[in-house]
Amino acid sequence: MFDIGFLELMFIGVVGLLVLGPERLPKAARTAGLWIGKIKRTVSSMQREISAQLEAEELRQKLNEQQKKLDESVRQVQRDVESLAEPDRPAESKPDQAPAPSAEQRLDDALARARRDGAGAGSQGPADDARPDERPEPTAADKDASSR
Repeated sequence: MFDIGFLELMFIGVVGLLVLGPERLPKAARTAGLWIGKIKRTVSSMQREISAQLEAEELRQKLNEQQKKLDESVRQVQRDVESLAEPDRPAESKPDQAPAPSAEQRLDDALARARRDGAGAGSQGPADDARPDERPEPTAADKDASSR
């Protein structure tokens, strides 16, 4: 820290002994040691705090970058879904028709069609899309097949 060698330290000790005397020198040395310790702890604490602040700032920057990437991915997916929903719209919009649905409505419609198409591919029939109270009663052949 101060780059004090043995000769400098001995010179300070001799001057302190002459100025303070042998009775007060140990107490002064103890007090000086305590002050130096407090200063070192304070400097160390400040360094840790600055380091923590820098680390927090780096994390904030990384988080912002990841948020931007995520937002861009969401926008890309939304554009893809909207482009899939586009062919289902009529080619020409007639003035007497209702205004075109919003992007959110088109997205909801596309998701509903995708769910319906996906459910139709792996289901047993159109009865799966119906509400439970609207499903037809199982036939005798269905009951026989399920009891086996």
